[in-house]
Amino acid sequence: MSLPREPEPVKIISSLFSPERECIERVIAQLSGIYGPVDWVSPELFFDRTRYYAREMGWPLYRRFISFEKLAYPDRLVEIKVKTNEIEGKYLREGNRRVNIDPGYISAERLVLATGKNYIHRIYLSKGIYADLTLVFKKESFRPVAWTYPDYAELEVIGYLNGVRKKYMGQLKEIRRIV
Repeated sequence: MSLPREPEPVKIISSLFSPERECIERVIAQLSGIYGPVDWVSPELFFDRTRYYAREMGWPLYRRFISFEKLAYPDRLVEIKVKTNEIEGKYLREGNRRVNIDPGYISAERLVLATGKNYIHRIYLSKGIYADLTLVFKKESFRPVAWTYPDYAELEVIGYLNGVRKKYMGQLKEIRRIV
């Protein structure tokens, strides 16, 4: 019999992209005001693996990944996605988004993203939000799975996320030492 137990806290991350660099910076500051200090911001990346968003948002699209200093429990993912959707809504122009915010978390074993879109591999959480298992940690690195978005499967992005995981593992080690 398996006995339920609480999970360890996770590292909250987010991907943000927009055709407006300043918009990304404003949203990062806004998210920091809600979820606490950002402890890592990726270099600016060109979001070019798909043109899916170009019609709505414009082109070119610039991207940043961020992580937050404070750890949280994974069940907060729904609340975080609902809030980031609200923030996206505040940046609409003529009904079109100016920024896309994709929150998720890193745990020791995986990277999970939140989405409002159902698909065969996504698990429903609540409030219209699904969990998307995007990367798994195996043999000292994150690895893509069959449905991983191509941009998350890029070696450069995986390298950045491995760095965030390393920071997270240090935070967990400190928490375990204290307890």
